[in-house]
Amino acid sequence: MRKGEYVFTSESVSEGHPDKVSDRVSDAVVDAFLGLDPYARVACETLVTTNRIVIAGEVRLDKRKCGPKAPMLPNGKVNAKVIEKLAREVVREIGYEQKGFHWKNAKVAVYLHGQSADIAMGVDAKGNKDEGAGDQGIMFGYATNETEELMPAPLQYSHNILRLMAEARHSGKEKHLEPDAKSQVTLRYVDGKPVEATAIVVSTQHSAKVDQDDVREIVRPYVQKVLPKGWTIPKAEFYVNPTGQFIIGGPDGDCGLTGRKIIVDTYGGAAPHGGGAFSGKDPTKVDRSAAYVARYLAKNVVAAGLADRCTIQLSYAIGVAKPLSVYVNTDGTGKVDEHKLSKVLQDLVNLTPRGIREHLNLNKPIYRRTSSYGHFGRKPEKDGGFSWERTDLVKDLRSAFGAR
Repeated sequence: MRKGEYVFTSESVSEGHPDKVSDRVSDAVVDAFLGLDPYARVACETLVTTNRIVIAGEVRLDKRKCGPKAPMLPNGKVNAKVIEKLAREVVREIGYEQKGFHWKNAKVAVYLHGQSADIAMGVDAKGNKDEGAGDQGIMFGYATNETEELMPAPLQYSHNILRLMAEARHSGKEKHLEPDAKSQVTLRYVDGKPVEATAIVVSTQHSAKVDQDDVREIVRPYVQKVLPKGWTIPKAEFYVNPTGQFIIGGPDGDCGLTGRKIIVDTYGGAAPHGGGAFSGKDPTKVDRSAAYVARYLAKNVVAAGLADRCTIQLSYAIGVAKPLSVYVNTDGTGKVDEHKLSKVLQDLVNLTPRGIREHLNLNKPIYRRTSSYGHFGRKPEKDGGFSWERTDLVKDLRSAFGAR
């Protein structure tokens, strides 16, 4: 654990950011397939720009689930009309009805096709062979007790600011806010604990009817509401739309792609990231499922009081079920032996791709909602959404180490 005083910054982006529009479309495609076939395979990428949406990738669906209203047709080809309708629904849901990007007027091109037989052969279970990882790679999970959500505070506060602003926009309370927005929070730490905000940046797309001063006052109460009790907005370092205005935004202002906000999606730079994006991938892809279970394990370690911070790394090889390594680092805050902790975690959870999916019940259409405001630090939902945020291992972990 770092001692002394330092500052740390994290950023977030809203659901209307071009990259997040792409993430949401891709995850909506994942949900459409998983809603029909829990074992569907999806690897979907989306590009958005001025009145244009391009969707590409590889998919597989049980032929018995195919039909004229399904995302795949009985002949094995992707049903482009269904995918196009889904993309327009997502854009409308976000709130884009602008000249340069409108859910009704944007052109949609669909280039999805069947999954590679070579990849399917390596991943599918067959005979005595268990289901293998869909690719090689390393995945990280992290938790810290500096917030109630067991997430890094700069990132959590950045997410919360934009989420509150989006809720106000959708409700009609803030009629001059538009979908595209970014936030950035800098906190001062003393001996590993955040003590104050030293700088806050919020850039939000807005209507032409308001100026920079108006936008600043619209944003201010949402920032203050997010900061902990007793904290104040820094007077000299509070920046709202520092370029002067932000009227042209979203995909009309900047091209968006699936998977470009992996640090926003995870821990805001406070912990390592393996490099693989989440959105657009079904849960057989360990880029997604193993990162989720790594967070789940790290969160339970911290929730159990076995450490103030915990980083977990998992590694996999394509076609191989068992993880090649399970690394645990409590950053000097641990109260138990890390080597033993790694073994206990592996005893509690089967970390093969199949084991992860079954333990966290991931074969469900629960991913569209993950595409904005972070995949972590959210509340577990009744239908299985954000199941990796549960803390149901706490009792077993404490018992394993004789802790109360």
